[in-house]
Amino acid sequence: MPFAEAFRLAVLAIAGSKLRSFFTLLGIIVSVAFLVAVVAIIQGMNSYVKENITGAVIGTNAFQVRRTPIAVGLVDDQEWLAIQKRPIITREDAEAVATALPDAEAVSIQSGWPTPQRDITYRDRTVGDVLVFGVTPPYQIVQDYRFAAGDPLADTDVRERRPVAVLGYDVSDKLFGAPERAIGRHIRIDGREIVVKGVVAKKGRVLGQSFDGFAMIPFSTFEAMFGRRKTTTISVKVADAHAIPAAMGRAEEAMRIAHRLHPGEPNDFTVDKADALVSFWQSLTQVLFTVIPAVVCIGIVVGGIVIMNIMLMSVNERTREIGIRKSLGATRRDIRRQFLIEAVVLSTLGGIQGVLAGWGLAELVAQATPLPARITLWSVIVALALGAGTGIVFGVYPATRAARLDPIAALRVE
Repeated sequence: MPFAEAFRLAVLAIAGSKLRSFFTLLGIIVSVAFLVAVVAIIQGMNSYVKENITGAVIGTNAFQVRRTPIAVGLVDDQEWLAIQKRPIITREDAEAVATALPDAEAVSIQSGWPTPQRDITYRDRTVGDVLVFGVTPPYQIVQDYRFAAGDPLADTDVRERRPVAVLGYDVSDKLFGAPERAIGRHIRIDGREIVVKGVVAKKGRVLGQSFDGFAMIPFSTFEAMFGRRKTTTISVKVADAHAIPAAMGRAEEAMRIAHRLHPGEPNDFTVDKADALVSFWQSLTQVLFTVIPAVVCIGIVVGGIVIMNIMLMSVNERTREIGIRKSLGATRRDIRRQFLIEAVVLSTLGGIQGVLAGWGLAELVAQATPLPARITLWSVIVALALGAGTGIVFGVYPATRAARLDPIAALRVE
């Protein structure tokens, strides 16, 4: 029997019982849709983190010298205890790094964890749980801040410990409306009167989290108000991404000299760039990638067993048809091919419907939530291969059983 003829018969058999075919494929459709949708969301998240969050947190073309590594979730208890014994990053460390990197665009120091959250009040208006950072002026360059109104923090503000602040756009909008109205106003942070010096232009939201709900004050003023942090951080911005590896090496050397570390002695600091945040996130998503195959395999096996049972039922229902075909000259190979192609076509249709359903689900998640989704070609290919493979694996037995039917006994079946 030619392949085209077997394919035509398979399509006719499936079309003849649409509802049964759909419920037969339900397990495959759900499993494939789950695979495509989850992979799309994870891949979208990975790209989103790389393209947006890293730049928002660390800055573009930048790296950080930190007491605590970004990927803190990947260290064991013993490493964490060792990290806790590290010295706090100081102004002297920042000066040493700046001296080692005279070609850097900016070298800043900012307060780290735990970042205080305070209510900011202006007259009868209050914005709650605002993140308050202490920074040196170059931090504003590292973060590529643009100002909607007013001026950035200056070296004089840090040197003279001035009670001034730069507000994120959301904080300014809630307290004053237009950014221009905020400049020169007296607000209260943690009970202390602060003058608004500038308002940063809107940076937007990432994964539903606003990057405009903050207040920056001079680093010296911050220490006077909140004390020293446990993870004070140095941020360095270079001209382009290609210069980062060499700059990181020079910063590491400068830090080792500043901390008087001997050769062979481990660093008591960490030099991290945006890739560390991406790697940390990807390590978390790998957990999902280990669970996905198990869930998909269970669904595929269940769907395959259903297909096998339905095909066996189809063989029993079409026993007389098989007998007639054999009496007209159809060989065992022809019968086996007919039913195997029918199983493969059926499962492949399930794979296609699963891909479309997964695609639609991923798009729905992307529209209804902050989670992005990106369909990848490899996940579609794997999904279709799973569908076709299921038909081959679980269609062999019914096809073989149909091929072995005795034509005389088959013709006698009513």
